[in-house]
Amino acid sequence: MHDTTEHPEATLARQRPALNMTTLRRYRAAALGTALAAALAGAAIAHFAWDTSSAGSVSASTGSSQGSARSSVRVTSTSLSAVSAKVDTGPVDINTRLGDEGTAAGTGMIVSSSGEVITNNHVIDGATSITATDVATGTTYKARVVGYDSSKDIAVIQLIGAKSLNTVTLGDSSTVRRGQSVITIGNAGGVGGTPSAATGTVTALSRSITASDGVSGNSERLNGLIELDGSLEAGDSGGPLVNSSGEVVGMDTAASSGFSFRTSSSADFAIPINEVLAIAQRIERGDASTTIHIGATALIGVEIAAAESSPAGYGYGSASTIEGAAVAGVEAGSPAAAAGLVAGDTITALGGHTVDSASALTTIKNAYRPGQRVSVAWADSSGTTHTATITLAVGPAA
Repeated sequence: MHDTTEHPEATLARQRPALNMTTLRRYRAAALGTALAAALAGAAIAHFAWDTSSAGSVSASTGSSQGSARSSVRVTSTSLSAVSAKVDTGPVDINTRLGDEGTAAGTGMIVSSSGEVITNNHVIDGATSITATDVATGTTYKARVVGYDSSKDIAVIQLIGAKSLNTVTLGDSSTVRRGQSVITIGNAGGVGGTPSAATGTVTALSRSITASDGVSGNSERLNGLIELDGSLEAGDSGGPLVNSSGEVVGMDTAASSGFSFRTSSSADFAIPINEVLAIAQRIERGDASTTIHIGATALIGVEIAAAESSPAGYGYGSASTIEGAAVAGVEAGSPAAAAGLVAGDTITALGGHTVDSASALTTIKNAYRPGQRVSVAWADSSGTTHTATITLAVGPAA
């Protein structure tokens, strides 16, 4: 029987970009450049395929079947050392720069010898540049975003110039059972170097939690998660959740100062590796959707006010008199600035599609790519409507 119990009180307070990013996100609430990237960045991209010779047979379906609880090999201090040493070849420490406003860190897993890496979307969200250090060799590479699914918190990046890298050993998350011993491995605290490892136990499967974006006010559901009683730390996100054989059965998703679990429990969560691989394979095929983004990130250049903090004056008359995306700021030199948008305007349409919220603007914008020309319509603070055609620029990862 599936354990589908939900945590209705578990809310992830997202303050862009974050699930487990390290503590350097304090600037996010006020920083125009970064916030506009968070609100309006799209996807960056290419194509990839990973080596499967050491991965065994991995199902493309989400591994959320629980079955009856069963005992598994318990992880001792000796086996923890052995397993973590085995998995030390495959993880990368990811470091991102968020415009001029700060940096953040997370973890990723190498899935091909040519340097394709899977990680959480929030690890690279809002990044204007990404580097990743191969833990096995200490070599640091520049990286580009291949694609992402923000609704699943899954992303793929490519290490530029990488070759002959060691990869993680992929397992099958459908074999995970409640009560099973697991090990979480990652860049805890964002300090880099040899990954930290901690033991834990699977407490439930098929968990659902709600993520709330502190910048835009949007929310999203993360479903089918593995719940742990482990000790994930900021920086662990995107790292491997492994079984006692050192096989990756999930992707760690940790709390941090920018992305926290508002729940009375001390539970941690991981995304089943089968779901991670299924999304990554769609990205490789270029299979874009309303949530999977393929292609470079498009940028309008506006900071959108969070829904819960849109006061009178955003939009004409009051916040309730017009539906749209309330503009809190405009980046100098951006397409929006060239079109004449200013703080206090409300965007009502993009490319002929009605915009009735910040999330709608992001969804519509992410269907386009840099260099494309699209129409934008908005109302100023007096209620006068305007239209213009803009050429979308290249923005940070979203």
